[in-house]
Amino acid sequence: MIRTLLALDGALIRGALAFVLTIEDDIDVVAELDRIEQVEPAIRSSRPDVAVVDSGLYGTGRPAGAAPQYEQPCPVLVLVDTRRPRALGGALHSRSRNVGFLGNDVPPQRVVDGVRRLARGEPVVDAELVVAALNTESPLTARETEVLEIAADGCPVVEIAARVGLSPGTVRNHLSRIATKAGARTRIEAVRIAHDAGWI
Repeated sequence: MIRTLLALDGALIRGALAFVLTIEDDIDVVAELDRIEQVEPAIRSSRPDVAVVDSGLYGTGRPAGAAPQYEQPCPVLVLVDTRRPRALGGALHSRSRNVGFLGNDVPPQRVVDGVRRLARGEPVVDAELVVAALNTESPLTARETEVLEIAADGCPVVEIAARVGLSPGTVRNHLSRIATKAGARTRIEAVRIAHDAGWI
């Protein structure tokens, strides 16, 4: 039996996928979560064989399944928002082992197959998703991206400046250029456009 943990935003999607997985004879859903901070404690307590996590809850630094006291990390299947393939870029470059990637719009049976393959130690990668991620270019510079990502958290200009080591005036200039590149009238609109385009 493949013990599977689900960490997905949205109760409807999470519940539907849980149903699809549990009707399989060889898969058992042992936990359903909607917040990233719940993942590692749940892995320690339920000891899943595979975790299925959406890209909004997946940190690219350390796989959600890599609980420090585990000798082997729990394999993680990341469901990536196909509208934001660039979000996959950092995870691809991290070269994390035991991590698979599928678009979040694939048929449910692809997820079932992905869970089984990861449990067997086989790679799971959506080739079209990878190509889209590598070919998606942002017009923002690295510094503009950093500023906008902090601004997306609702931080005021003074706090952004302190966090990136710039003057408030320089941060305002960056935000103005970002708005121009995004075709936005406000900072909030720029954040929305950049998020939808996969720039941040």
